[in-house]
Amino acid sequence: MDIINAIILGIIQGLTEFLPVSSSGHLELGKAILGDHSVPEESLLFTVVLHFATALSTIIVFRKDVLSIIKGALSFKWNDDLQFISKIIVSMIPAVVIGLFFETQLESLFGGNILLVGFMLIVTAILLFLADKAKDTNKKVSFKNAFVIGIAQAIAMLPGISRSGATISTSVLLGNDKTKAARFSFLMVVPLIFGKIAKDILSGDISTESQNFTALAIGFVAAFIAGLFACTWMIALVKKSKLTYFAIHCVIVGLIAIVFSLLNS
Repeated sequence: MDIINAIILGIIQGLTEFLPVSSSGHLELGKAILGDHSVPEESLLFTVVLHFATALSTIIVFRKDVLSIIKGALSFKWNDDLQFISKIIVSMIPAVVIGLFFETQLESLFGGNILLVGFMLIVTAILLFLADKAKDTNKKVSFKNAFVIGIAQAIAMLPGISRSGATISTSVLLGNDKTKAARFSFLMVVPLIFGKIAKDILSGDISTESQNFTALAIGFVAAFIAGLFACTWMIALVKKSKLTYFAIHCVIVGLIAIVFSLLNS
């Protein structure tokens, strides 16, 4: 992998991890339009490095929250911080179950199923539009809400469903405060990212042979910086009810995907 590809892939990963446009859906559509061999395939090590970068950018953006949560949890009292951690764990259950027991079936959906991508992008658009119209509140995420949001996160494993879009929209539609919804959405994915990284490392499939470590380092930096920008920007957009713009984008790309799929069927 050359330096330019590393920068491009790093920026794409950093932006699409937080912006509600579905990176998986756009990648599948790009592969179909350009040809499977026209889009560079990322090595597993490079994928792990980029995901680590976006997880780290999340921690940096929410560093005060993370430190407060850790400090509160170490007091071993049933306070707000320990409750927040417990809600994060509850939210992870659906995605962990899907990832452990249905990984093969899930991977089969990423074989250029552009029609599915198109319809799922439109579903994402509807969720974003509805969330933008919801009234802001001061309500915090409850345990029941956390599990429902976790189901939305599991559904977002489908190509075309945005993880951040699905989780933030679901949280807001459940009546939660928009800023708290964004905070919960971004923090709930960090343990899953680290869990996936650990799984990939322990699988023994990661190879460090013939790796361009300069490209890895540059890709990491690009993903980290793009992640910082996208995470901060997304929080402001959710608070100001500006998700409709992303909804319009998803509708346009979704319709393109559907038309493309039908014309090539």
